[in-house]
Amino acid sequence: MRRNIYVRDGDLEAAFGYNDVTKGRQINEQVTVAKKAQAHEHSHDHDHDHDHGQYLGRAVFPTPDHDHGRCAADAIAHAEQICLSKKERLTPIRRRVLEALLASHAPLGAYELIDRLADGGEGRPAPITIYRALDFLREQGLVHRIESRNSFIACVHNHESGDPVVFLICDVCGAVGEATGAGIADAIKAATRVAGFAPKTPVIEISGTCAHCRAA
Repeated sequence: MRRNIYVRDGDLEAAFGYNDVTKGRQINEQVTVAKKAQAHEHSHDHDHDHDHGQYLGRAVFPTPDHDHGRCAADAIAHAEQICLSKKERLTPIRRRVLEALLASHAPLGAYELIDRLADGGEGRPAPITIYRALDFLREQGLVHRIESRNSFIACVHNHESGDPVVFLICDVCGAVGEATGAGIADAIKAATRVAGFAPKTPVIEISGTCAHCRAA
């Protein structure tokens, strides 16, 4: 249901420091867009079972018996496609870092990545090499940084690199689920536009217990 927010000059100036009634119209339009997106998202929610960690038809937390090899292979194929479309190179070290992150659904720190790559028998890479590879993968939207854990996780969702992302972090098993969708992105973008705010890192981290650990 559409709900307009009518803002007078004085109220707007007091709240946001603006002095133009046009800003009030912009706020009304942005709130309407956000509410439409939320309504659209809500209509999809009824079609999926959220008790089993489903979000828009995708498992936020993959089941323990899911085909992880297929999951990782699809992510690598997606990364190759992204790099090809942007005329970038998925060099061997970049691929190895991404493959190491895809080996599980738990985030890894830079030095954990170094240890895993060293176990592969191809020598121990220098930290600067790992950080450069991570920077590249993040720029392509293939890897996200989990700020609260000072670690990184591969992105298996197809969304714009600058879109807001919500991470659900399980304190029990350490798995990280990525919840994305047009409703979340539009609502956050509308809220930041209303405030005249330019987000640098549009990431939300929520810690708790995943459905699999709750059911165990």
